[in-house]
Amino acid sequence: MGVLKFGTVNWELDTIKHNRFDAANGVDVEVAYFAGEDATNVAILAGDLDIIVSDWLWVSRQRSMGEDLTFAPYSTAVGAIMVKADAPIRGIPDLVGRKIGVAGGSLDKSWLLIQGLAQRDYKMDVAREADVVFGAPPLLSEKALSGELDAVLNFWHFCARLEAKGFRRLIGADDAAKALGASGPVSALGYVFHDKWANENPDVPMSFVKASAAAKRLLADSDAEWQRLAPIVRAEGRELEVLRDRYREGIPNRPVAEEESDAAKLYEILADLGGEKLVGEARQMAPGTFWAALKT
Repeated sequence: MGVLKFGTVNWELDTIKHNRFDAANGVDVEVAYFAGEDATNVAILAGDLDIIVSDWLWVSRQRSMGEDLTFAPYSTAVGAIMVKADAPIRGIPDLVGRKIGVAGGSLDKSWLLIQGLAQRDYKMDVAREADVVFGAPPLLSEKALSGELDAVLNFWHFCARLEAKGFRRLIGADDAAKALGASGPVSALGYVFHDKWANENPDVPMSFVKASAAAKRLLADSDAEWQRLAPIVRAEGRELEVLRDRYREGIPNRPVAEEESDAAKLYEILADLGGEKLVGEARQMAPGTFWAALKT
């Protein structure tokens, strides 16, 4: 399995290995660390890895180009626009003329969904009417803390760390997704692997999914496990508690078929907003993007 060295998925993988949830389900998870998401994507497409973590949008795009990748939901936790607790910003219209930091680039899904909601509800082009700067998540958080930014749209764990330092959520990508038609939380990230590999080793991916579920149950119920993970999470006290609580909120708890239906709705919205640069030529989510075995 290939993952980013400092990604939040490592919290779950460490829980799996430490508690031997993989062995209990008849598999052995070997973790390979990568410096960037592009590297894991290349490695799985080349056949060098069995599983990576990515989003369903990327999986759908690969399927539409002939790859047989598929997606098993991992986390519904998504980013949000964060502002200081005492900031005079109470809604999307208050972002006009403000300096906003955005992680993930101009085609970040969370940014596109919030833009879509602003356009629909307020006839507002946030990207034009605000002073938008793009940057790396840690740098944007620092600039928000120092007051150089009026607001910041960051990945969920950076938002949680800001929350622990006195920031509040203005609007989350999950709020935007629901407002735009999703009936519930949709996993932003999932475990991604090839259909061919899953078909040739039918027990292995399902055993891994079961090990993942066991780890999630422990992380949902045990504060002591989070204390053990504190050095890996690189947080303590209030910050660790907020990260723990936000992680727990992101544990998928809906039938996969429902998530898939909502993802298909969001795909069409994102295709309109991000165009070919985001989704390629396919205007609808590719069939089989969500792993069929989880829908039976």
